[in-house]
Amino acid sequence: MSPYDPSAFPPFAVTVDLVVLTVRRHELCALVVRRGEAPFQGRWALPGGFVRADEDLAGAAARELAEETGLCAHDPATPELGGAHLEQLATYGAPERDPRMRVVSVAHLVLAPDLPAPRAGGDAHGARWASVEDLLAREAEPFQEGDEQSGPLAFDHARILADGVERARSKIEYSSLATAFCTPEFTVGELRRVYEAVWGVALDPRNFHRKVTGTPGFLVPAGGTTTRQGGRPAQLFRAGGATLLNPPMLRPEI
Repeated sequence: MSPYDPSAFPPFAVTVDLVVLTVRRHELCALVVRRGEAPFQGRWALPGGFVRADEDLAGAAARELAEETGLCAHDPATPELGGAHLEQLATYGAPERDPRMRVVSVAHLVLAPDLPAPRAGGDAHGARWASVEDLLAREAEPFQEGDEQSGPLAFDHARILADGVERARSKIEYSSLATAFCTPEFTVGELRRVYEAVWGVALDPRNFHRKVTGTPGFLVPAGGTTTRQGGRPAQLFRAGGATLLNPPMLRPEI
């Protein structure tokens, strides 16, 4: 083995950032935290932080989410997940993305049913659910001290958020990912409203019902009905073993 000198390479840090998406009041929302420390003190950002020496990436992501917001996330292979979904999104390593030092961030996407109001902790001075549409629309606005709704997200988090939203929007076309936004038992109408919130479009109820029930094993009857959406009792379903929607349900052109 040839000699290896670690000092010949510049040091850099690794962080995890989390795009946590849920549907609240029929709107796609993301979790953001207010930074309590420099840089970008007072600005809203995605939850996340530095990876510790004894952690793997998924462990660091779960720890940061719990510390900064009080929420929990688990790997989708974990039985106690309860409907949430965690996956690696992308890696971001532009040399100037963090003014403190060279930092490479491994972003994760977390999807879950309507989650409770988060609580701030760690180095975050606030935490809230915010409309994805509103967060991305503020990218071109200047930050105004004292106005908590102004300005873009800190760092390159607007880009990371946009990438996470696009990942969710594209994957629900052909996979069972949309069911991660639902409770364990849900109606076809509730699943349709997830698609409508994520895509930002209205869908024809009959066509939607035909497509999601046309793939064997995609949805399976849960053996009951509900009137929680009003009107006549609606059949309850669970996500089945089929992970692919065939044919895929293509996103309507906007």
